[in-house]
Amino acid sequence: MSGWTLADLPSQAGRTAIVTGTGGLGFEDALALARAGADVIVAGRNPDKGAAAVARIRQAVPDATVAFELLDLASLASVAAFAGRMAAGRDHVDLLINNAAVMTPPKRWLSADGHELQFATNYLGHFALTAHLLPLLRRGRAPRVVTLSSVAARGGHLAFDDLQAERGYRPMAAYGQSKLACLMFARELQRRGEAGGWGVASLAAHPGIARTDLLPNGSGPRSASGLTRTFLWFLFQPAARGALPTLYAATAPAATGGAYYGPTGFGEIRGAPGPARIPAQARDEAAAARLWALSERLAGVSFP
Repeated sequence: MSGWTLADLPSQAGRTAIVTGTGGLGFEDALALARAGADVIVAGRNPDKGAAAVARIRQAVPDATVAFELLDLASLASVAAFAGRMAAGRDHVDLLINNAAVMTPPKRWLSADGHELQFATNYLGHFALTAHLLPLLRRGRAPRVVTLSSVAARGGHLAFDDLQAERGYRPMAAYGQSKLACLMFARELQRRGEAGGWGVASLAAHPGIARTDLLPNGSGPRSASGLTRTFLWFLFQPAARGALPTLYAATAPAATGGAYYGPTGFGEIRGAPGPARIPAQARDEAAAARLWALSERLAGVSFP
């Protein structure tokens, strides 16, 4: 694994991949997979950005098989509709990358279904999407699900008595909680898949800190977030480097189900991909099972 780069990414010819998110890391994932020969579906909520991402990929890879599909992860109806279109047009999916996210909106915004927006978009929408697509994934060839977490998961805490931040909203706390939930989901999906014989490997990854539009700019360049962007920007990885842990988890033969990958440099902020540190709460299997049961109820889905 040492020094793994895009040059080590194996051929993805004949594989169908779905990537959520049209910019930043999602774009880099889709571009790399298209270059490797995969049939790529880029899924996002903004058709104009989706069309632009597809055009950029086709410009870089003229023979790419890539398409955009509308998906708003903050709407469970949109998630179900997207999965229905996938099932109607395809008999299998080999790779699902649960990447799309929103980060630290300044106020407590709600999804179409009444859930706190970061919890809904980053976690619950992907939970529902995976449930809907599981039959297609089980018919895939060596199928994998890669779910994006974050270094922010280390400071995250699942407040089961206030998952929707109704008693008090702190933007970064809500973001950390959503990304901790993503990591716990990825690990619980692997455990349940092994127990049920689903044949689908579930892995998690995080990008360190990458230069993407997801990084908050606060209320402007003089805000705390804006100053962080200005003075620490040089420490952050380009998006293409930040995508490497995800691509390693998605494609490397040595990547294993249940594992968590991230940059191996100082603080896991940047560097070549390798095993990432798993926060204590993410190792709590009872909490993961509780989150799973609650998520099935909130999303109105069920796994086998």
